[in-house]
Amino acid sequence: MLTVWVVMPTCLPLVLRRCHTCTSESFRANGKFRLNAHHKLIDAWLLALCTGCGDTAKLTVLERVNVRSVRSELLDRLHGNDPVLAAELLQDPVVQRRNHIALGWDGAWRLDTGEPDEPDEPDDQDSEVIDVSVRFAARIPVRPVRLIAEGCGLSRAEVERLITEGRLVSAVRLNAKLSGDFTFTLKR
Repeated sequence: MLTVWVVMPTCLPLVLRRCHTCTSESFRANGKFRLNAHHKLIDAWLLALCTGCGDTAKLTVLERVNVRSVRSELLDRLHGNDPVLAAELLQDPVVQRRNHIALGWDGAWRLDTGEPDEPDEPDDQDSEVIDVSVRFAARIPVRPVRLIAEGCGLSRAEVERLITEGRLVSAVRLNAKLSGDFTFTLKR
């Protein structure tokens, strides 16, 4: 039987970029946008506050774009400070490259195993082999070893031991960070 786990964001990630006024290297995006129109051209920025001094940084979303070429739905979402749009734009590789930023996901995600905590049943014959499909709701880079340890209630050392013994197998490398879907099989 295939079990599905989902890695879900719980809040917006930290924006990793050096502050120009203090020594902090992270900003907290709050989902607010600033728009500025110049006749038929429009600029849009996502605002982020420095975690050290509170200084505001503007992350460029649109720059000198003709207003007519921007979808009305996008303009409405920008004017409405849509937090879902802020999350989408932070994960957009074009926005990240343009603004020279990276994202810090520590403490901003959780693993949903889809099952409430229940005691193990020793008579269950399916507990010998567990097939798990891990899905990512957002591009959150995390090591599969960490996910497996958290989802199965094991230590990371125990997961590493299972990999070396060949009782934990996957088509992907389990020790490297991933942000895409993968599956694994655990033989107890």
